[in-house]
Amino acid sequence: MESTSTYWVPIWDILYEMGFDLKLINPLHIKQMPGRKSDAKDAQWIAELLYKNMLRGSLVPPPLVQELRTYTREYRNLVNQSTKVLTKMDRILVMSGIRLSSCISNIDSKSFIQVVEALIRGETDPEKLVKLVYGNCENKKSGKLCECLTGNMKAYHQIKLMTCKQQFDLFEKQISLYLSEMQKLCDEHFCEEINNLTTLPGLSKISAMIIIAETGGDMSVFENSGKFTGWTGLRPRNDESAGKFKSTATTKGNKHLRAIIVQVGWAATRTKESYFMDKFQKLAMRKSRKKALIAIGRKMLVIIWHILSEKTQYNPNLIRIYDPVKVEHKIKYHEREIERAKKLIY
Repeated sequence: MESTSTYWVPIWDILYEMGFDLKLINPLHIKQMPGRKSDAKDAQWIAELLYKNMLRGSLVPPPLVQELRTYTREYRNLVNQSTKVLTKMDRILVMSGIRLSSCISNIDSKSFIQVVEALIRGETDPEKLVKLVYGNCENKKSGKLCECLTGNMKAYHQIKLMTCKQQFDLFEKQISLYLSEMQKLCDEHFCEEINNLTTLPGLSKISAMIIIAETGGDMSVFENSGKFTGWTGLRPRNDESAGKFKSTATTKGNKHLRAIIVQVGWAATRTKESYFMDKFQKLAMRKSRKKALIAIGRKMLVIIWHILSEKTQYNPNLIRIYDPVKVEHKIKYHEREIERAKKLIY
């Protein structure tokens, strides 16, 4: 059968529970030539390909992993919505002449929330609002913080802030609910995998839970680390014709896993005395920082594949920073260049 969107999910669940051998196929792999398409011909073509064993199924994780994946994806969605609401609250403060965000590092801090709650209650005295901001001693002494909290808060500003704050509280409550369910499942079924993944620089427990949810924690479905990075979409595409490479851009893949790997890559490149920080700085000297980050993400995926497949912790001593063959070639190249320079001199 063929289906679009998520209409295949309930049929898949029923047939899976009945014990059928199922395959989920990418329609791009079975597309027919234009002008020969109908429902009957599509079904006949799919059956013929299946009979000849020419179809390669997509990864469909077991029900337990699907449940965890539902929690993690909704968790990330709620976090994004919560961030948007915080940005909207800051925009309302700016419209009322209050520039608190210019004096604090993050708008998701406790100080920002307390000032918003005070403004909703009708408190507009900047001297009292300053006391709700933690730290920030330098701005308090100079009077900059008091100036930033001096504005023209009107009634409709307070109503908009109140509704945004209610949305933010609801999102935070839902985020904590999903996070608790994620932790409950992972502590019961994926405790070892989580502990091994968190030994990787820049990778927190929440990031490890998301990686487990997207991959299932079972690397036996991928032949090697190259297949894994290709499935994620962080491997250069193979687009060559007549000896010319048309494009080396990354391929399409699991967008949820790719997003978290990029975030983990940023954190790893900021971990002092780590391999990823050193490698990123070297790559960023000869290509853009975004391309260097994608390269770091691919390297982290290779390490994650080995951690999950071998069920071991991250060991930085096993990373081969310098390839002996490449180093030997570079030494021979420089020796030839030195000999050539000597001949030119003498």
